[in-house]
Amino acid sequence: MSVNIPNLLTWFRMLCIPVIVGVYYLPQGWLTIHEQNEIATAVFVLAAVTDWFDGWLARKLGQTSAFGAFLDPVADKLMVAAALIVLVEYERISTIVAFIIIGREIAISALREWMAKIGAAKSVAVSFVGKLKTASQMTAIPMLLYGGPLGELDVMAAGKILVYIAAVLTLWSMAYYLKKAWPEISARS
Repeated sequence: MSVNIPNLLTWFRMLCIPVIVGVYYLPQGWLTIHEQNEIATAVFVLAAVTDWFDGWLARKLGQTSAFGAFLDPVADKLMVAAALIVLVEYERISTIVAFIIIGREIAISALREWMAKIGAAKSVAVSFVGKLKTASQMTAIPMLLYGGPLGELDVMAAGKILVYIAAVLTLWSMAYYLKKAWPEISARS
């Protein structure tokens, strides 16, 4: 395992996951729900920023590694899945939306792994629609974790709109990746 700043940031992001979830399971009375929401939101946003920053640093410092390339998307997917599960439990999103997003992440991760094994990983490289999906979900999740109003903005309503957009983009990007991989899938079926 390569120990460098980008990988340490990825490990930090993974360590944020139990904080995002755990803040909601502290003994009653330790924090108000508003304080829990604020802490979970702040930690999620901090972790999301490190996601961008660790990739940028890895390229800038020439510290890319096979382990980092593996660990980074795992950390991202675990962080998103954990937050979505909390949001389902607190009835801020539907189970179906969480299932669509989490299920797609698992399916496309498996597809990418298989495509890499057969030497065709480039055909399922990250697409523009995949980046839009990520942007909408990484904006929606902290809004939904926060849950309260922010000045005149109804953060919960805006977050729900964005998470539904993310779910649609999730299905669209999954269809896109499956279409790109279909020649390899059909040739090996």
